[in-house]
Amino acid sequence: IDAGHGGQDPGAVGPSGKREKDITLAIARELARQVNATPGLRAHLVRDNDVFVPLERRARIARQAKADMFISIHADAAENRSAKGSSVYVLSLRGASSQRARWLADKENAADLIGGVRAPAGGGDMLTNVLLDLTQSGHMKASEDAGNHILAGLKRIGNNHKPHIERANFAVLRTSDMPAMLVETAFLSNPDEEKRLIDPKFQGTVARAILDGVHTYFSTQPPPGTLYAARAAADRVASLGGGP
Repeated sequence: IDAGHGGQDPGAVGPSGKREKDITLAIARELARQVNATPGLRAHLVRDNDVFVPLERRARIARQAKADMFISIHADAAENRSAKGSSVYVLSLRGASSQRARWLADKENAADLIGGVRAPAGGGDMLTNVLLDLTQSGHMKASEDAGNHILAGLKRIGNNHKPHIERANFAVLRTSDMPAMLVETAFLSNPDEEKRLIDPKFQGTVARAILDGVHTYFSTQPPPGTLYAARAAADRVASLGGGP
């Protein structure tokens, strides 16, 4: 679970001054608490305090933790103060699904510059994208499946900003070996949603909706060696009428 922004990178700032980095950390902690209370699931927080973590390192932390899924938590912002609702984004290396998705990816990818991380020297971008494409191809579909389940969970608690998942080239989602998605929980730029985002009750509701999607995904596509896989095997035996 990756709480977006942090440290010298505040992320978006709401009309009353609430900072995205604080909200994402609160929701990430609550999601981790709920995950850890669920049999068969264990959470790993990319950051558990107000520190800046470079985008590439966020993905690396997930890989080192041998995670089965990567979820980056954010709070959206738009010039239109009435924009509202949640969205789920997955990685695309071949252009964005909308201008908004492209703009958002560019904004999120600039976090490293805010944090003082230098962009890599010129060249190599084409090769990097080819290699990323090869390693990611097997995980694109899994990310979309998991993202759709999480979006369905969020739909059940209220208004989605978009009815389908969006795609763009988010640096933080280039994890290459697990389903990965970026969840925009609500619009911090909307005064009403800013109030909801700082409410622990709403944070818990959003976390439950995300967890609902995670649980549905792992129930249908259980990672090998997990409790979900053991349950699926037991269900298959039961459906065939076999014994233990």
